[in-house]
Amino acid sequence: MTESSSIHVLEPRAEVARLREELQMRDNLVQQLSQELFRLVKGNANFMPSPEVSERHLAEVRALREQLKGVEQQVTFYQGQISDRDAEIYQLRQSVQELTDRSRMLEQVVQELPKIYRQKFAERLAPIKEKVALIQRENRQLHAELQSVSYRLAVRTRRQTHLDLPSFPRTGSDVTLPGFGNV
Repeated sequence: MTESSSIHVLEPRAEVARLREELQMRDNLVQQLSQELFRLVKGNANFMPSPEVSERHLAEVRALREQLKGVEQQVTFYQGQISDRDAEIYQLRQSVQELTDRSRMLEQVVQELPKIYRQKFAERLAPIKEKVALIQRENRQLHAELQSVSYRLAVRTRRQTHLDLPSFPRTGSDVTLPGFGNV
């Protein structure tokens, strides 16, 4: 709650307290006046207040009653405002609590996102890795077959064209090699 709104909440409460004190003071004055009138009437059995004094007292009592009604209406009004603000404060606190809970939940989700993305990426990458390994195995197998076929083809081509290199006898050490000495 901000400072200005707390001041506004405190002002009606302070006003209500001041009005209650004023009301209590007026009640005490009315009580004192009644006791004083009772003593005067009791002490003077043949005391008959003059009509002007009686009228004045009645007018004061009426004015005090009107003021009392006004103060009671103000107190009721301020109590209504206080209860409205209390209800608003309660709703705002509920909203703050809900938003705080949601914020915590979202923070947790955000913290878990990298882990979830790694897991999903690994799940999507696993079949691709398997496929790459399978293709590499096939490639090695095909390469081996190609080499085998190339070798067999070379051997067959050499036999068909009879371009075989001469074979030398493998006899001991009397091998004579042709030379270029007489040229």
